[in-house]
Amino acid sequence: MTKPLPPSGEPADHVDHLVAQWRRELPDLDTEPMTVLGRVHRIAHLVSEPIAASFRAFGLGRGEFDVLGTLLRSGPPYCLTPTELYRTLMISSGGLTDRLQRLKHARLVTRDVAPDDARSLQVRLTRTGKQTAEAAFRADMALEASLLAGLSRDERRTLGLLLRKLAAGVERLREPG
Repeated sequence: MTKPLPPSGEPADHVDHLVAQWRRELPDLDTEPMTVLGRVHRIAHLVSEPIAASFRAFGLGRGEFDVLGTLLRSGPPYCLTPTELYRTLMISSGGLTDRLQRLKHARLVTRDVAPDDARSLQVRLTRTGKQTAEAAFRADMALEASLLAGLSRDERRTLGLLLRKLAAGVERLREPG
């Protein structure tokens, strides 16, 4: 049985199949939002495991890479307070503590007393942590580039701009008030 072609002329995908089923069952309902958000959800699901595997190759979970990557992106001296980290990562302080324990045990970060406040700690990338974060990010970008290989540079740019616009609109809707 041949799948019908959607209006774009491209072969039908999983979301087209779901939309067709919903149109059959609820023909009065506009299912167009599903053609965008359903695909965003499906793509996120499909790329999640390969990206996680890429980080596992460096002995990292995605959460641990997020900490290392945040420290690396912060620039020299690659050091932030735990509060700065958990606010940037949008996780609980308890969730950060668990990640930091694992990273400290692996000698990828240190937790040092802040020079200007003996009551405060700073999280700092070690040399190995910096090398690991950089190598893991390079591998992740190579993987993500391969996942996007079916799109031209212009298509990727356009899609990126459209997704930025979508994300901004969704974030505005979720803001209080």
